[in-house]
Amino acid sequence: METSRSGSWFSVMKRVERSAWFQGFIISIIVVAALTVGAKTYSLPYGIDTAINYLDNFITVFFLVELSLRFIACDDKRRFFRDPWNVFDTVIVLGSLVPISDTEMILVARLLRVFRVLRLVSIIPDLRYLINALLKAIPKMGYIALLMFIIFYIFAAVGSIFFHHVNETLWGDIAISMLTLFRVATFEDWTDVMYETMEVYPFSWIFYIIFIFLTAFVFLNMMVGVVLDVMTRETAQEEHENQENHHQALVTQISELQAQVARLADKIDAQQERKD
Repeated sequence: METSRSGSWFSVMKRVERSAWFQGFIISIIVVAALTVGAKTYSLPYGIDTAINYLDNFITVFFLVELSLRFIACDDKRRFFRDPWNVFDTVIVLGSLVPISDTEMILVARLLRVFRVLRLVSIIPDLRYLINALLKAIPKMGYIALLMFIIFYIFAAVGSIFFHHVNETLWGDIAISMLTLFRVATFEDWTDVMYETMEVYPFSWIFYIIFIFLTAFVFLNMMVGVVLDVMTRETAQEEHENQENHHQALVTQISELQAQVARLADKIDAQQERKD
């Protein structure tokens, strides 16, 4: 009897944890938590500030209950913490339990409360998919970034050699030149920099056009292409896994039906033998 009750409670908790309305409620609580963090950056009356503190405490307790519910509803408790998103949620929730005042960890506690907004990523599957694709694209993007750094370094050296006497503030050494080129690559008043050097070197516009073409167009499109390629492969892999899971579920259901039919056939045969 106790086993059946515990099983029923477990099934109820699983249904609640996986229900759409509960997930929507969690998302709304995370949004409220983000608003409370933003509200604390303002100078508020004492009453409102106290109410926000009580609301923050309620949100912290709710997140703890929600995480505990997810852990209890998980079929395999060991696999729960193998999921990086579950580990992330656990760190954020447990870190939020640190008292936010009268402690040496006050800055850490505040930062963890700010990072609670990132729980939207772990709750919403599409956001998790985007972050996972971005993380898998980082190795390839790293090589593109390295190549971009080499281009920056070469152009910064050339710019420092030719333009340092034009404007020592912008082209004094290679480090400052790289910062100036970053300004050019982001189109932050880059024409002012170009026109200043063109007064001494009329054809220096070629230097800027080639640099902008390489960094703003070629390398940026390469970055976008890498991310899109990873997302395409992730989508294909996810569809393949879903098909395999669906096929496995159908095989399991067919096996169960065959077993039930076999048991029914055995019962029918046994009844016929008794009648004979």
